[in-house]
Amino acid sequence: MELRALRYFVTVAEELHFGRAAERLNIVQPAVSHQIARLERDLGTRLFDRSPRYVRLTPAGARVLEAARETLAAAARVRVVAGEPDAHLRIGVAPGLTARLERAAELLLDGARPAQPSLVELPVPARLAAVRGGELDLALVRGPVEADGVRVVRAWSESLLAVVSDEHPAAGSPLVRLADLDRAALRLPARAEDPALNDAVTSALHRAGPGSTGRSAGSVLTVLIEVGGGHGAWTLLTAEQLTEFAARRVRAVPLDPPLRIDGHIVASLQTPEDCVSSFVRAFSDTPTAIES
Repeated sequence: MELRALRYFVTVAEELHFGRAAERLNIVQPAVSHQIARLERDLGTRLFDRSPRYVRLTPAGARVLEAARETLAAAARVRVVAGEPDAHLRIGVAPGLTARLERAAELLLDGARPAQPSLVELPVPARLAAVRGGELDLALVRGPVEADGVRVVRAWSESLLAVVSDEHPAAGSPLVRLADLDRAALRLPARAEDPALNDAVTSALHRAGPGSTGRSAGSVLTVLIEVGGGHGAWTLLTAEQLTEFAARRVRAVPLDPPLRIDGHIVASLQTPEDCVSSFVRAFSDTPTAIES
């Protein structure tokens, strides 16, 4: 039985769709089907009920899923603990963390157990599932994280900025209050892409007072394009997100009073404590050398 087959099985179990699982694994669908069929033969039991309309776990499949996740997490732990010079640390990310990633990568490479980070861009739900299933060693998430089967540790904090077009009345202001912005004109990235960030911003708006929370406008890039087009639209993002996209025709204005959002490290429950601590030190606002 191969770890690859278990990874494919966990991915199909989470997606309940062979096509979506293949896209997430970046392979063709027949390869996924072949590995699942082979795993079922090795185990002597059906793991999925399939029909043209649905894919469901069988009772045996549900039991195997838990064991497969534990096995993949254990394998991830072995890789991290080994700390070989050419080891790869698979990190789930979103666009917008470039400066922090570059700094952390240097610290992780220079540590006592050096590892070369490999970055995997995924929406937050897929990031969490991949850590849980052992496909990623850790993930970075902005905003509150509520997820079973993973460990979540706060690592940094960032200021949220009001992002407006060059033509917006607040563009030339040193500070802007949320009360002075048209809440109905707020544009946020879709919650499906980043529920943690979306929830954090929505919560901050509710604390600031009653009013509309605007509407979703797709990806961060789509939001910035709409904001840059004028017509009064605005959004709330961090400085690192803006730096990543290098958006034109927009201005970032600090908020009064300021709003902040926490960033978190998400790791497997099987990841050793000293490894989690080294991840947090590397990605924190005041990074320190990785000694353990």
